[in-house]
Amino acid sequence: MISRRHFLSAGLAALAGSSAWANAPAVSLRPLARKKGLAAAHVSGLDTLLARSGLQGKVACAVADAKTGALLEAEGGAAALPPASVAKTLTALYALDVLGAEHRFTTRLLAAGELRGGVLHGDLILAGGGDPMLNTDHLAELARALKQAGVREVRGAFKVWDGALPRVKTIDPEQPDHVGYSPAVSGIALNFNRVHFQWKRAAKGWSVTMDARTQKYRPEVDMAQMRVKNRALPVYAYTDKNGTDSWSVASQALGQGGSRWLPVRHPGAYAGDVFRTMARSQGIVLGTAKVIQSLPQALPLAQHQSPPLPVMLKAMLKFSNNLMAEMIGLSATAATGARATSLKQSAAVMTRWAEAKYGMKNSQLVDHSGLGDASRMTPDDLVKVLVAAHQAGQLKPLLKPFPMRDRKGKVLKSHPIKVVAKTGTLNFVSGLGGFMTAADGSELAFAIFAANTAARAQIKRADRERPPGARGWNRKAKILQQMLIERWGQVYGS
Repeated sequence: MISRRHFLSAGLAALAGSSAWANAPAVSLRPLARKKGLAAAHVSGLDTLLARSGLQGKVACAVADAKTGALLEAEGGAAALPPASVAKTLTALYALDVLGAEHRFTTRLLAAGELRGGVLHGDLILAGGGDPMLNTDHLAELARALKQAGVREVRGAFKVWDGALPRVKTIDPEQPDHVGYSPAVSGIALNFNRVHFQWKRAAKGWSVTMDARTQKYRPEVDMAQMRVKNRALPVYAYTDKNGTDSWSVASQALGQGGSRWLPVRHPGAYAGDVFRTMARSQGIVLGTAKVIQSLPQALPLAQHQSPPLPVMLKAMLKFSNNLMAEMIGLSATAATGARATSLKQSAAVMTRWAEAKYGMKNSQLVDHSGLGDASRMTPDDLVKVLVAAHQAGQLKPLLKPFPMRDRKGKVLKSHPIKVVAKTGTLNFVSGLGGFMTAADGSELAFAIFAANTAARAQIKRADRERPPGARGWNRKAKILQQMLIERWGQVYGS
C-alpha cells in the first residue's frame, strides 16, 4: 500500500500516453458476418462457452471491429448489468472531454487578512481544489512554502475549505465501515482519505497508532482514534464522535501485531490535523482546524498542483482507485455547470453526457467508480463507447495490459493475443472491457459483464469484504473472460 501511494504521488508523468485527446465521434455499431475459415470451424460456439462456464447468474458480452465499429458478435448485448470498476473507463472519457487533458487540480494556502512583519493578522485557509492525489508529502511542501512566503505567526484561525465538491460520507453506504476503498469524499482529500492503523503487542495489551504516513513522514493524528476492546466480533466498530473518527477493534483479532488502512470520514479535519503538524515543524503554530464550505475573499500564499489529468487517469485505471474516480467525476460535473449534491446526481449528469456523445441509451450509473452495485451498463453501450474512443486515440493509452493466462492462471508472455482493458470486480460481479489485438493484427473492442445479483443480494453488510462463495464464482468469471477472448482471437483475428 505504501509503494502504491508513493507511485501515485511521484514520477507519474512518464505514464502519460502521447495520443491526441480530441473528442471522439459517436459511432453506430453495424452487424458484420463472421469469418468463415478453418480456424473458426474448430472453435466452440459462444453459446457453448457460456453453458460450459458453470457460472450462475447472467453473462452478457459484445465484440466489435475497433476501427470500423462493425459489430461482430454479441450475447445479451442489451442486458444491463453492474459494470463494477469497468465504469471508470467512462469516467476517464468524461473527465477528458469536460476538464481537458491539460487540467490540474490545485490545493492552495490563502491569507484572509494582512501579513505584516511575518505575522498574519487574520485567518489562514487550506483550500482544497478536488485533488485526489494530495498526500502528506505535499502538505509538508506547502508548510515549507508558507514559511518561505514570510509567515512566522498566524493571529487568526486556521481553516480548511472543502467546498469545491459535495461532502459524501462514504462512496457506497452498503460497504462495511472499515473498508478503505469506500472512504468519504469532499473537496479536499489526503492519502486517498485513509488513515494508517498499526498495532503491536505490548507488556500489557497492545500499543496502537493512527497516522498519516508516507515513505518520508509518519505524523500521528488526533481526528482518528482507536481503542482495543475485549471482544471477538465485530472486528471493527465505528462511531462519529463530534467530528472525530472513533474506532474500536476486537482484541481477539489482533494477534501479535499488524497494520491496516482505514477510511477517513472527515477529510477536511484529517488534512487540517496533518497540516498543523507540518506547519509546527516549520515553527508555525496553528489552532485546531475549522472546516468551512464557503470560501471568503483571501490572498494566495502558496499552492500545490497535481499531475496533468491523463497521468492521474492512467493511475486511476491501473489501481482502480475509487476515490480518484469519484473526485475526478464530481469535478467534471461541476465544470459542466450542473449542480450535484451527491454521487448519484453527478453520475446521472455523466450518463446524460454519454448518451449525447456516444448514444449510450440503456445504461445508468449511480457513481463514477462502479462501487455501487445499482449501476447498470450494457455490453452494446460500452462497446459503442470503446469504438469511438479508439478512433479518437483517447482511451487505449490509459489502459493497462491484461495478461492472457493458462487454465492454472499462469501468465502466457508469448501469447499471440495482446489485451489492454479495465477489469471490474465486486462480490458475484465481474466485468472486463477494452481492446484486443489478435494474431493477424485485427483490433477488436469488447465488453464482458457477468453478475449473480441474487447471490449478491443475500450478502450481509458485515460480510461484504469476503462473503462465502464469492471467490470461487469470480474465479469462474475470469476464466470465462479468457475463453471468450481466445475465441474472438481465433474467429475474427486468425
